[in-house]
Parts: sequence; C-alpha cells; structure tokens
Amino acid sequence: MKDTDIKRLLYSNLLCIFSVFLSIFIPSLFLDNFSILETHLTWLCTCSASVTGVNLLLHLVVKPNVSSRRSSLSHKVTRVLKCCIYFLLSCFFLHIIFVLYGAPLIELVLETFLFAVILSTFTTIPCLCLLGPNLKAWLRVFSRNGVTSIWENSLQITTISSFIGAWLGAFPIPLDWERPWQVWPISCTLGATFGYVAGLVSSPLWIYWNRKQLTYKSN
Repeated sequence: MKDTDIKRLLYSNLLCIFSVFLSIFIPSLFLDNFSILETHLTWLCTCSASVTGVNLLLHLVVKPNVSSRRSSLSHKVTRVLKCCIYFLLSCFFLHIIFVLYGAPLIELVLETFLFAVILSTFTTIPCLCLLGPNLKAWLRVFSRNGVTSIWENSLQITTISSFIGAWLGAFPIPLDWERPWQVWPISCTLGATFGYVAGLVSSPLWIYWNRKQLTYKSN
C-alpha cells in the first residue's frame, strides 16, 4: 500500500464532502429563504444530485477499480441501465424498511421517499460507482475480510457510518423538545449526512493508521 494511494483516497473523499457543502450554498444563490430546515425537501434533492454528480465524476477520473477488458457500447448502456434500476430498487427497499420501522404509511410519503433517496445516494451510489451492479462483489466487500483495496475499505466505513447516522438521528424524534429539526425525517437525514461525512473523514485516517497491518487479497 502506497501513501500516494491513501492521498488519492483522501482527496476524493474531500471532494465528496465538498459536494455536501455545495448543496447547502448553491441553492441559496437562486432561492429566497432557502435553509436546510425550512426547505428541507429541496435540500434533499439538491444534496442527492450534488453527491451523485461528484461520485460519477470521481468514477470517471480516478477509476479506482477500472477493468482491463474493453467493453462494447451495448455493454456500457446495459451497465448504466442496471445501475439505475439498482438505485431505484434501493430507494423503494429503504422506503419499505422505514415504514416497517414506524415511518408514516400514508402521510409524508414524499418526505419518507426522499429520505430513502438521500440514504441510497450515500450508500448505493458509491457501491455502484466502485463495484458496478454486481451483487456478488457487494456481498464480498461487506463480508469479513472481503475487501481487496483501500477504496473498498473506505466504502465499507462510509456506508456503515451513513446507516448508523440515520439510525441515531431517529432517537430525538419522539422527545417533546418541539424543535423544528425533530419533524420527520429531518433528524434522520441530518444524521445520515453527518454519518456520511464522518465516514469520509475517518476512513482515510483509519487506513493510514493501520496501513502496516492491512493486507489485501487480489480478487
């Protein structure tokens, strides 16, 4: 493992963090009274688009898991369509999970679905960019000792921290503090965002700290 690889990972993660901050400042230039709390749904859409765009850009430029095989145009189109289907399925699956865990079934449907979209953006989009629509690769990466690169290590940490952040964000909702950020699903989406950013920051640091102990098997 080279220090230059860890630096590439760090710079890539910093760009992903920048995309989150970009989603906060850019809409305020065009929309009056824009704020994360007051216009939360707008921010969710902007943040999802910004993070997705930066992830796709990094996938095209950095290419951490580039295949040596040259693929045809039809194969690339099929791969893109599969990725879109995987993302949509992820959104619907998370939406169902949220409802099963107590989210409103009929009321606030849009809010719940956009929460699923932003969490899928933080978790599924990086998986699709790094591993493609390959469920076997996904299961390998999230199994014990299944990673084969520092990029997959970072993907592990960032995905898990995003889910943990979303889970922790649900705790303040039933409390009678009557704060605006306790409205469903604001605290959960903010928790997922903080978890995503925390994972992006901590993963390169953790990999650098443990670089002498980390060994990767070739896939």
